[in-house]
Amino acid sequence: MQKNMEEICLKHDNGSDFQFRGRLFSECSWYDEEHGMLTRQKLYVTDNNEQVYYIVRSSGQERSRHAYRLSVRGDNCIIDNGVTEMALQFDMLMLAVRGLCGLEAGATPTLSMVEEMLKAANA
Repeated sequence: MQKNMEEICLKHDNGSDFQFRGRLFSECSWYDEEHGMLTRQKLYVTDNNEQVYYIVRSSGQERSRHAYRLSVRGDNCIIDNGVTEMALQFDMLMLAVRGLCGLEAGATPTLSMVEEMLKAANA
């Protein structure tokens, strides 16, 4: 895992490229044969202990690129796509994650689980 911070610029479809100082923390990719879609995801950690999530999807000549910066302020998670910023309380974020992932009510990630994941990303 690389520990050195570097200047990073991510191309973004909304016209607002993401520029920050950080390092790559994790990446993965997969191919959906049914839809002919390749998806690549990268997670970066910034020098300000924020996370940047980058998603690139491509299929033939079509491609989409989206980046989201996530930061923590008190009990809120701030999500910024370079044009719009949204603040969600952790409880609401965990409810959304549970719904999107199809998790059972008892499987809702707790605040401590999210904090541990963020700490691991910032290590």
